[in-house]
Amino acid sequence: MSPSNETVSLQASDGHRFSAYVARPASAPRGAIVVLQEIFGVNSHIRSVTDGFAADGWLAIAPALFDRTERDVQLGYTADDVARGRTLKGAVDDEQVLLDIAAAQAHVADAGPVATIGYCWGGTMSWLAAARLPGLAAAVAYYGSGIAGLLDEAPRCPVLAHFGDKDSSIPPSAIDALRKAHPQVEVHVYPADHGFNCDQRASFDAASARTARERTLAFLGAHASKR
Repeated sequence: MSPSNETVSLQASDGHRFSAYVARPASAPRGAIVVLQEIFGVNSHIRSVTDGFAADGWLAIAPALFDRTERDVQLGYTADDVARGRTLKGAVDDEQVLLDIAAAQAHVADAGPVATIGYCWGGTMSWLAAARLPGLAAAVAYYGSGIAGLLDEAPRCPVLAHFGDKDSSIPPSAIDALRKAHPQVEVHVYPADHGFNCDQRASFDAASARTARERTLAFLGAHASKR
């Protein structure tokens, strides 16, 4: 049996129907991961990330969080794409997005423990999911710039956070504030910029991405794996 993927249709508790990209491992899953997109949609990079977690043994699902306002959003990384992505992000409500994340969580729950992993905007939503959605085993946030404004939220599960020390959108003071407010959160800072995990962006940093992935897999193995 080899890894496989498909796009499925899900329904949130408020009746909204949306798509999600699902990648299945070659053998029985260790658990499940809800992969939360950047502001660029469930594009080729996010699908590749989702496939990567399936290759490592998890059932992975990436819900299309912009489907409430525009379906099948797949942006690149130009300045125009960034501007459009920010507009799309501003058009969705956090509470509705959490309903979609919860539906994705429920869809993969039979696979075992469920974790969220988010990038950029998705990193912020992973933090919110950890605080507001019951039943998550763990949450990982890559350069979630909105976390600093949500430190009054209390995670219900273990959280791992990755940041870059060259990221102008997340100053050292914001990272320090996270550590002070939530000392139980595992925080790592890399010699890299925002988006360092994405190999389609100029800010990609291979060494930092590799180390962050190793730490993420170890974290998932400790908190969101049934074997």
